[in-house]
Amino acid sequence: MLAAELAGRVRPLVTRAGPRVMVAGLGNYGLRGTRHSVGMAVLDRLAWQLAVAEGWRADRRCCADVAMAAAHGLELVLLKPRRFMNLNGLSVASAAEIYNLRPEDIYLVHDDLDKALGKVAIKMGGSARGHNGVRSCISALHSNEMTRLRVGIGRPEGEATVSSYVLAPFSTQEQERLEQVLAQAATFLLEHILQRRAPEGEPGDRG
Repeated sequence: MLAAELAGRVRPLVTRAGPRVMVAGLGNYGLRGTRHSVGMAVLDRLAWQLAVAEGWRADRRCCADVAMAAAHGLELVLLKPRRFMNLNGLSVASAAEIYNLRPEDIYLVHDDLDKALGKVAIKMGGSARGHNGVRSCISALHSNEMTRLRVGIGRPEGEATVSSYVLAPFSTQEQERLEQVLAQAATFLLEHILQRRAPEGEPGDRG
C-alpha cells in the first residue's frame, strides 16, 4: 500500500530519446480567446501545423494540456498551462522536470503590448519586461534563459485600461486578421526552432 502511494507521488522523468524542446503558450486558461491568451492560440495553430491538433491531453502532473510532436528529428513538447497567467511558471517548471528539459530548451509564447497586431519577434532570454507570465516562469525555473516569441496585440486606445484591454476578446476587426497572424507566428516560431535545434544533417537544420 505504501509503495503504491509513493509511486503515485513520485513524478517520473521522461528520458530523452533525442533532442527535445518545449514550447509553452502562456495565458489564462479559463479566458481563452482573449488578447492576453494569444500565446495559447499560437500553440493551437502550431499543433495543427504539426498534425497533432487532436493530440492534446490533460497532464495533472504539471497542471497543463500537453501534446507531443516531432519535426526533422526533433521532439517537441507543446504545453498550455491550466493556471492563471501569473502562475503559468509552475506548470512550465513542472513540465521541464518531467521531460528533462533545461531553461535553454524552453520557448515561451506570449502577448506583447508594445507590438502591433501582426508583429512577432524572438527575444533570447533577459528580463520579463513587465509580463506576469514570463516573470512567473523566470521565478519558477530560477532562470531567464528561455527564448520568447513575442506576439503583438497593440495597446488600448482611448480610456480603456491595460488590464481590461488584455483580458478582453479581440475586436471584430482584429478577428478578421487573427487567423493569418496565428499562422504566421506559428510558422516563424517553428522555423526558428528547427534552424537552431534540429539535429545536424536533418532537413530542418539550416546552419
